[in-house]
Amino acid sequence: MTTEAARIAEASAVRPSSRQLAWQALEFYGFIHFGINTMTNREWGLGHEDPSLFDPNTLDADQWVDSLASAGMRALLLTCKHHDGFCLWPSAVTSHSVAASPWRDGKGDLVAEVARACAKRDIRFGVYLSPWDRTEASYGTGKAYDDFLCAQLTELLTNYGPIFSVWFDGANGEGANGRKQFYDWDRYFALVRTLQPEAVINICGPDVRWCGNEAGHTRKDEWSVVPASLRDAERTASISQKIDDGQFSRLAKSDEDDLGSRTAILASNDPLVWYPSEVNTSIRPGWFYHSTEDDQVRSAEELFAIYCSSVGGNAAFLLNLPPDPSGLIAAPDRAVLAALGRKIANLYARDIAPAAAQSGLTLQWNKPQTVDGIILGEDIRHGQQIEGLTVEAQSSDGVWHTIARCTSVGYRRILMVDPVSLTALRVTITASRGPVHLTPIRVLGA
Repeated sequence: MTTEAARIAEASAVRPSSRQLAWQALEFYGFIHFGINTMTNREWGLGHEDPSLFDPNTLDADQWVDSLASAGMRALLLTCKHHDGFCLWPSAVTSHSVAASPWRDGKGDLVAEVARACAKRDIRFGVYLSPWDRTEASYGTGKAYDDFLCAQLTELLTNYGPIFSVWFDGANGEGANGRKQFYDWDRYFALVRTLQPEAVINICGPDVRWCGNEAGHTRKDEWSVVPASLRDAERTASISQKIDDGQFSRLAKSDEDDLGSRTAILASNDPLVWYPSEVNTSIRPGWFYHSTEDDQVRSAEELFAIYCSSVGGNAAFLLNLPPDPSGLIAAPDRAVLAALGRKIANLYARDIAPAAAQSGLTLQWNKPQTVDGIILGEDIRHGQQIEGLTVEAQSSDGVWHTIARCTSVGYRRILMVDPVSLTALRVTITASRGPVHLTPIRVLGA
C-alpha cells in the first residue's frame, strides 16, 4: 500500500517534457475559427455544404496575425477542418475543400497563407483538425476513416513548416442513431510524434489538458501534476459539447474543481503525470463570426481578468477570434484586442521589485511604496512543488501584515491585493512537496 509520503514524493518527481515547457512559455495564444460555417452563419455545419459559398473576397491573413499580436499573443491555432468536413487546404483525399471553391480561383490554400503570415511575425503556428467529419463517407467505418484522417493529418504536418500544437476536440453530435467512429487515438498521436515531435497534442491528447469549460473559468488551484486517467481522450470527449445548443460556450461546471491537490492525488491510485491546463474561450458568444454578435464582443477588462486568472493561475489562455465572411477580424474585436494588449503590457511594466535588494524571499525599499499585486512563479523544470504560500507587507512602523495567501503556484501566480503602503515584502513557503525553485518575484506598483 502506497504511503502518503511516497505518493507526495511521486508527485514531486513529475516533470514536464521539453514540448510542454515550450508550450507553457507561450502563455497566451489565439484561435481562428473560420470556414464554411462563417459563410452559412452556423456554429456546427451539417456537412456537404456547397463549396461555392466559400469566397472571402478581402481575406487577409496578415491582418489576423497583426490583430492577435496586438493583444500580446504568441501563437495561432487555425481550424483547418471543422465538423462539417470542409478543408481550408486542398486536401488530396477529399474534394470538399477550398480547391472546389471560387476563392483564389480554386487555387488557394488558406493554411499556407496563415502559416506564412505567422512566420513573418515570429508567431508560432498550430492546427485544429476535427476528428468528426459530417461529409466524409467513410466516417463511422473504422480503419478506413482512420486512414482518411491520418492522410489529412500527414498533409497538415508535412506541408506547412513547424507546428507548435495539434488540437483535437471531442465533439461528436451524431447522436444515438447516428454514425459512430471509434477513433484510433494512439495511431493519431504516434503520427504527430513522428512528423512533428515538438508539437504538443491538446485536449483529446496527452500533453495539454482542457480546463473543462469554454467560458474562460479557471480553477482556484490549478495543478499540472494529476492522475494519468485524465489523459484518456474518450473521457475528455464524454464531457465535451454534444449538440449545438448555443449555451455550452458559457457554461462552467464545478464538479471537477479539484484535480491535483494533495487530497485528490491521495484519493487516486493512478500514476501521476504532467498534464497542464489550457483555458479556452471566445471573444464573442459564438466560435464562428455572426454579425448579430457585433455588440456582444467581450470587453478588454473582462478578457484581462481571464488572462490574470488563467496565465496567472498556472494555465495557458487560448482566445478565439473569428474573422467575418469577408475574411477580416471585425473592427470591434480589433479594438478590444489592442486595448487588452496595452493592459497586459502595463501589468508587467508596473514591476518595482528591487532585484539588487532582494535577500532570499524578502524585498526592501528605501522609502514607502504603494503596491497592489505580486507575481510569483516556480521554475517548472523542477516540477510543481508549492502547496502553501503567504505574502506579508511591512509598514513604515516596522509591523508585518499578511496581504495574500495561496495554495498552488506552478508556472505563474498573479495575486492582486488592495493597495497597501509598504517598505518591505516577504514571501513564505508554508507547505511544499519538495524543494522549491522560484522565478524572480515581481511586485506591482499601484
